[in-house]
Amino acid sequence: MAVTLLTSIAVLLRIISNPLGNVFQKKLASNGHHPLIINFLTYLLLSVICVFIAMNVQWHVLPKEFWIYSILGGIAGAVGNGFLIKALEKGDLSVLGPINSYKSVVGIIGGMILLNEIPNLWGIIGVALIVYGSYYVLNTTADRFSWALLKKKEIQFRSWAMILTAIEAVFIKKIILASSTTIAFISWCWFGAIFSFLLLFLYKLDFKKEITTIGYRNWGSYLLLILCIGTMQLTTNYVLENMDVGYALSLFQLSTIISVLLGYRFFKEQDIRKKLIGSAIMITGSIVIILFKDY
Repeated sequence: MAVTLLTSIAVLLRIISNPLGNVFQKKLASNGHHPLIINFLTYLLLSVICVFIAMNVQWHVLPKEFWIYSILGGIAGAVGNGFLIKALEKGDLSVLGPINSYKSVVGIIGGMILLNEIPNLWGIIGVALIVYGSYYVLNTTADRFSWALLKKKEIQFRSWAMILTAIEAVFIKKIILASSTTIAFISWCWFGAIFSFLLLFLYKLDFKKEITTIGYRNWGSYLLLILCIGTMQLTTNYVLENMDVGYALSLFQLSTIISVLLGYRFFKEQDIRKKLIGSAIMITGSIVIILFKDY
């Protein structure tokens, strides 16, 4: 009972912190901050905090699998989050948020391959509802749900972000199984910082120049961003420890409706009614997956 209650609280914090973090990412990107700089600074600031937690960890006793999946997860997470911020820079939060619902599909497939987590018939029905709901939301765009829509850069960026972060979730579950939720969080921050820093060199960004463009007034947004992202990842780890990856990612899609509301509230995005209906359909799919996961 206690685990169920704590898991429910973790899910609630996760579905609130994720779209709030997206708002701060979008605001910073809209103010001219390069997406890869936002990505790197988020990981870096969280990594500094993790130094104090890591002092009591016996790193030398961790198995080889921990280090392998930490590296793979760091690559997937850093690149995926870079794509996400790039998408948020260009697209509507209320459209990009629902695309994330496909993450549960990727998570289920990844869980089947790496974790032997097999969905039941209700799981498949829930996934179908999520796919249909996302179609309903995307149909509010000027290009409707079409190849023209899929050719949009922001949709492509968000799709790659969704795929990579779903794969990352499977790797995180493997890291948790080889260590603990706390150590997995430290690993996520440190390896994410390393690989997001390498991305700066890959794209030949002038790091010093980009840093000087960050004014004093922006650091408040960065601190709120790392609070949201840190909360999101800690709660994600706890839920993944207690649930199958695909089912956990499905439940996280309850944040879709918050993304739609925040997009309307902060960025005046339109067609809110259709987006809410589509979000409700996706949420129904997520609930079906969770309620009937043991049938």
